[in-house]
Amino acid sequence: MKIKELADKLNISARAIRFYEEKGLLSPHKEEHNLYRTFEEKDIWRLQTIISLRESGMKLSNIKQALQEIDAKGHGELRYYLELQRSVMMKQWLEIKQVIETTDHMISLLQDNHTLPLEDIYKLAADSKQIREQRENWKDKWDFDELAETHDRRVTGNSGMYMDYEHALDEIVNWISPAQGEEGLDIGTGTGNLAGMLISKGAHMSGVDQSKEMLRLCQSKYPAMETRLGNFLALPYIGGQFHFVVSSFAFHHLTGEQQTLALEEMRRVSRPHGRICIADLMVAGSAAADQPIDRGHSEESIKLPSLLQWFEDNGYVTKHKQLNDRLHLVYAIPIRGDSFY
Repeated sequence: MKIKELADKLNISARAIRFYEEKGLLSPHKEEHNLYRTFEEKDIWRLQTIISLRESGMKLSNIKQALQEIDAKGHGELRYYLELQRSVMMKQWLEIKQVIETTDHMISLLQDNHTLPLEDIYKLAADSKQIREQRENWKDKWDFDELAETHDRRVTGNSGMYMDYEHALDEIVNWISPAQGEEGLDIGTGTGNLAGMLISKGAHMSGVDQSKEMLRLCQSKYPAMETRLGNFLALPYIGGQFHFVVSSFAFHHLTGEQQTLALEEMRRVSRPHGRICIADLMVAGSAAADQPIDRGHSEESIKLPSLLQWFEDNGYVTKHKQLNDRLHLVYAIPIRGDSFY
């Protein structure tokens, strides 16, 4: 197929095709005697992929990297790059949403008070900036891609930070007690151990994790489960989708400020009566409140009183159970039927 035929077929200009070739994204065969380009089926697929990735907002440099990975490792890598792009777009959408909410708050203050004090403007702007920076500063400090292959062996050893791991997962399943067909989300799903137990009880589970290798193993164990690349601070779902949200042994990786933002995200993706259950390493007393739970992993202790207070302040009723010296289980149900998205 010649360049004009290809351009007509895909409804783009021949100039655009030459541009992608100049950038190293396409390498069509050139006839020796006249150097005319000849595009084969693989070139057509590649160009369609480039156009689709550009339409999703991906930069040319990232597209080039994605195509190189696909050439080396196969089409499975394309899903990773698409999910990565979706994660970026979700974060941008949440940032826009935050700006709109801040603006709406300013309008409301102006309507109620007929003025907008400077200190109110500063506070609203500062709060909005802080949330944006929390999302922007998220990164994998723990290299979970490298830990993925040994994850199941480590957690089922029931020692160290994973003491009573299986007991904790059993308790979450019992407390959530999913009805047949309920939609659930497991954040920090890892290889899907908790999600798999909930699937066996009849729930339709989705899992979010920051590690593509964890998700690869999760998919191999539970092929029907939906998995998405993402993190606590920008869950890759539109609001109000899930009957329940769970997380085990992952929440403690967040700082105190990030924990609050993560709870807001859990609430955002939950249905009006959606319940939340978290099993993790926490401190119950004020004396240990400033001590990290697990050196090298935790950024800041989960303060159980603060966690329970957040739920109370936001219209939830909670119950709590201590499983060992460090491991706690918190279950929260909204007592109001408000929509949070």
